[in-house]
Amino acid sequence: MYITRFDRGYSRRKFMQDAARGILATGVLMPVWEAMAQSGSSEKAYPEELLSIEGYTRGKIKTGDYIDANNVEFVKDLLEPVRYEQILKMGRRLKVGKSTHDVMRLSPWEYIEATLKNAGKAGFDAKGNIVNKSDGQPWIGGSPFPDPKTAIELFAAQTLNWGRHDASFYAFKEDEVAPDGSVPFSYTGCWAELSPVARTVLNPKPYWPEHKDKLRYQTVFFLESSDVRGTSFLNVWDYDQNNLPQLYGYLPQYRRVRQYPTDQRFESLVPGSCLYLSDAWAAGDPLYTWGNYKIVGRGPFLAGLSDNWNSASPNWEHKTHGGTHGACFWDCTVELVPEAIIVEAEPLKFPRAPISKKRVWFDARNQVVLGMVTFDRKGLPFRSFDGAYGVYDDGKAVVKDGQHPYWSWMHVTASDIQTGAITRLQQVQVLEMVYRSQANDPKIYETYMTQQALMRLGGASA
Repeated sequence: MYITRFDRGYSRRKFMQDAARGILATGVLMPVWEAMAQSGSSEKAYPEELLSIEGYTRGKIKTGDYIDANNVEFVKDLLEPVRYEQILKMGRRLKVGKSTHDVMRLSPWEYIEATLKNAGKAGFDAKGNIVNKSDGQPWIGGSPFPDPKTAIELFAAQTLNWGRHDASFYAFKEDEVAPDGSVPFSYTGCWAELSPVARTVLNPKPYWPEHKDKLRYQTVFFLESSDVRGTSFLNVWDYDQNNLPQLYGYLPQYRRVRQYPTDQRFESLVPGSCLYLSDAWAAGDPLYTWGNYKIVGRGPFLAGLSDNWNSASPNWEHKTHGGTHGACFWDCTVELVPEAIIVEAEPLKFPRAPISKKRVWFDARNQVVLGMVTFDRKGLPFRSFDGAYGVYDDGKAVVKDGQHPYWSWMHVTASDIQTGAITRLQQVQVLEMVYRSQANDPKIYETYMTQQALMRLGGASA
């Protein structure tokens, strides 16, 4: 029996009352960021019903259980509609883990420290870009809006720093699952990000003076399969979020770097993929190329925030299940997130985009993206992705990022709802004994983020 101080509808009524008054005040019993700043935990901000899956379902589902077609109705309102349908009809299942409340396990350590230190210092300049209010310079580190009040604050913070490190390098494996459950395409490659601003680890900080007019450098290149080996792309983002990035690409068959139209952000980079550049971290385009940002919902949610690093695999690889070949979905552990904020946005500067809007779920405690669904031009569900994050520390093994455990994504599931195709992406430890996942490497710019680097990568991969 589960006896709580608050009835099951207490939080829902609080969320609905806030929505009716047109306000966003994260937390139920107290502001969530205030609770985390005081104690390092989000628990004091929420009633018992939102602190565990047992409390929320009154014991119908417990930690260690699997959510599948037999019990998914108990948590239907904790899932975006795509995962619900996949569980109900496609054999997807989710293992339930204990909820994470320790703030230091929800983002990189230095990012959280900077968020605490710089709380209240962020604002928007005349062009709508995030700046340090005291001097109007680029942002100085951490989440600029840890207690968000508007939809634009949530998306601005996400666009500012995707991976929450000053620099990130991800070795990845990608499998394209066809509607019949087969895997016709498999790829390996690397994704690199560098933030010239809002830096908390790399020198110079808080920004790189020669590059403080840039928000991000981002490179992706492919190693396998043989027909895409050597293909690479470089995005160079202005700090001004009204401008489109510069997009460069190296294709081995042409043996040169070419500049591509910057509005081609809704095309697959490799055959069979269900991911666009626009989809990256749910904020793959500059902030003001989208618009009509609005909060459309709040409430608890199920997401993968811990216990998803597979340390038992020497290369961190994950197991799969579902479909005729058992290859559709990652084995994944999810937990009850006490409060998610749902935001919608529309593409304003992409008249030929196949998407009419996207709906994104943010963790209210730290603004991490938990999931996304996009809609086609007719307003029908089109594509979705959900991922798993966490610290690479499972009590048996640990990967360090400097002095602290490495925090990052583990795997992503991207689905084309209309065709039934699925892209599975996972971060692995190393590829070809050369390309190793890591954070805050000071050599990342020269190695991966110039046009000359694209040429070298293409030549090395040929």
